[in-house]
Amino acid sequence: MSGYWPWWAGAAGLALITINYALTTDRSFGVSSAWDRVLHWRRERRLEEMDAEFTDERALADALAAATAEHFGTSPTAPPAPYGTSQLLETGAEPTVNEDTSVTNPGPAPLVTQAALLISIFFGGLIAAVTSGRFHLRFDMGPGFRNVVTANPATMTVLLFLGGVLVGFGTRLAGGCSSGHGLNGCGRLRPVSLVATAVFFGTAVAVSFLLWKVI
Repeated sequence: MSGYWPWWAGAAGLALITINYALTTDRSFGVSSAWDRVLHWRRERRLEEMDAEFTDERALADALAAATAEHFGTSPTAPPAPYGTSQLLETGAEPTVNEDTSVTNPGPAPLVTQAALLISIFFGGLIAAVTSGRFHLRFDMGPGFRNVVTANPATMTVLLFLGGVLVGFGTRLAGGCSSGHGLNGCGRLRPVSLVATAVFFGTAVAVSFLLWKVI
């Protein structure tokens, strides 16, 4: 373990990355959501193209007006107001939007940045392993897994597959992974992230204790 960074240096690096990401993008940092969007890139591209068509507020208003006219007709006479309500808009008046209204949710990050994030994670780990001299291909979880769980290759493959399915299911069910909830969500003091992170680590501690003491 002497070749690794000390724990405090890794914590400081993760904190700087998370804070910088939140300040520059105003979005939550996560990996599972990036995987989901990249795997469904056709759907995401269509959504991005639809959003790009309505970046101009005037174009959006014109499109809504055209759709309304197509659906309800283009009669110049306004329908009578329901009994008990006041006529707020006069003929020819245009509705105004509060200038103080701001968009609090910037929406998802561009799809290309999500793909770049995943590629960077892969090559970052590869470069770190190669430069440290510890890179080598392996098809198991190491001696610790063999000694504690199983050394049978077939059983190991089945367990790893089932574990991956459970991790993926739990991640989507919780609305994020450990990086999204633990790093970014807890840093923003979001209650759902605090609860999710507590469940993540609490379950990990319990399972580790059972593996070490019971199995």
